[in-house]
Amino acid sequence: MSTSWILFQCLGVVTVAVCYLHMVRSEIFTALVEMESVLETEAQIATDIRQYIHQEEERLEKLRSVADDYERHSREALLDTEKHLSNPVNAFLIVKRFTVDWEKVLDDIIRINSTEAFIQKVEERRESFPSKEDLEGVSMALMRLQDTYNLPAGRIAKGDIQGVKQSPVLSAADCFELGKVSYNTGDYYHTIIWMEEAMNAFDVEANKTADKSVILDYLSHSLYMQGNIRHAYVLTNELLTLEPDHQRAQNNKQYYERMLDDEAKSQKRGEDADLPAIKNEQQLDSYRAGAEFKTYEKLCRGEDTNPTPKAHKLKCRYFDNNRTPGLILRPLKEERVWWRPALMLYHDIISDHEIEVAKKLAAPRLNRATVQNAKTGQLETAQYRISKSAWLKNEEHKVVQRISDRVGDMTGLNMNTAEELQVVNYGIGGHYEPHFDFARKSEENAFSVDSGNRVATILFYMSDVDAGGATVFPVIGAKVFPKKGTAVFWYNLFRNGEGDYDTRHAGCPVLAGSKWVSNKWLHERGQEQTRPCALDPNA
Repeated sequence: MSTSWILFQCLGVVTVAVCYLHMVRSEIFTALVEMESVLETEAQIATDIRQYIHQEEERLEKLRSVADDYERHSREALLDTEKHLSNPVNAFLIVKRFTVDWEKVLDDIIRINSTEAFIQKVEERRESFPSKEDLEGVSMALMRLQDTYNLPAGRIAKGDIQGVKQSPVLSAADCFELGKVSYNTGDYYHTIIWMEEAMNAFDVEANKTADKSVILDYLSHSLYMQGNIRHAYVLTNELLTLEPDHQRAQNNKQYYERMLDDEAKSQKRGEDADLPAIKNEQQLDSYRAGAEFKTYEKLCRGEDTNPTPKAHKLKCRYFDNNRTPGLILRPLKEERVWWRPALMLYHDIISDHEIEVAKKLAAPRLNRATVQNAKTGQLETAQYRISKSAWLKNEEHKVVQRISDRVGDMTGLNMNTAEELQVVNYGIGGHYEPHFDFARKSEENAFSVDSGNRVATILFYMSDVDAGGATVFPVIGAKVFPKKGTAVFWYNLFRNGEGDYDTRHAGCPVLAGSKWVSNKWLHERGQEQTRPCALDPNA
């Protein structure tokens, strides 16, 4: 805001005061003694103006600080945008910055005494801002990483994410917001964890970023919901020492007292020394509490769940697929990483140039990836698949056609019934939980009769991933970590047409980095000569 605008505002103050004086005492000039009151009013007006200027300067200084902070942050982030945003904590903070934090800037600083033109200009910028739904999504993604990779909240808050560099430290307000998102979704397990971290951060902050009484309010109720009545009672008492008139806390205290039996009350109720350990068991559905999901998470962390069968037979070789013309001069670098089902890893199978072309073609068309509803056959989004994808036709670019031809040379399979090249980008905590690529008999209208079921899958890794993002097979215990330029191939169906349930696989959450993959699904029709049927599934 310019100096002239401040002076204009000040003149407004003076004008109002003078007009008021004129209306009340229109004949002051007739008596000298009454003229003295004009001088006294003049002094008061000067004081009012200076007070206004001081308040306005404080507001402008806050606004200048916000501008400096935004300029510094954007300058650093734009040096390497992908690297900055691929850190899940950075991604959470930038979404929080332009949702929760921005509302405070708008209400506490900008809307006070700013011109309508400036406010309108700022409001127009909001069209590109993330939404409250984005804040919820990125918060849940961060907690998904926390659970999958066994990351203590304290380490995340201190910026330690499995060795990922330049991860920022979370403030009390940041931790509080993570806890609040959990609370609003009924997830009291994570609420307790993050509200406790908010308290820890609050205790050591020189410049407090959160309200302790609000943290205590959320934390005490969450502790109660998880069966920790005595702990909830203690924190409610602490809240009431800060805000004695807090009506909800007063009501909660009375309620907790009724729930605590007379014997517990007589044993120095509420003293820390008498408090039992906090109970905070995560409430999981039957699938996430089951063996497969636990195995999936272990594999994502790089743990071994099964011994590798026939490890001595797993070899690397140069492969030309029986002297296929396209591979004679440039045979493939093939590595067998699992015996049965056969998982074949191909190194340097796709070039950097081909990757960039595919990404450039796909980027403008990326949409939330969908799955097929097993009952209705309709495509829909799902929480167990978080990514964005686009489909590329062979005729769109010679590189897309070249990739398809290479898959045909590699597999010897007919590509006429293959699906388009799907390009997928996994963002913050992006994942795809265990699933099959082939359709089961119980699924109606899964694939066209003209093309048949998905006989095989090839998955290209189009980026390196700093941490996480492995492709894992929980039934057999195999895992393949992304390496740019490689591809993994497997058959989904036995030769008798039955699905191979050992190929159930998943894409682990991306812990740090950006994961780009592309895949081709090859179908049954057209393979009658290249992969003849056989009654023996192991043939």
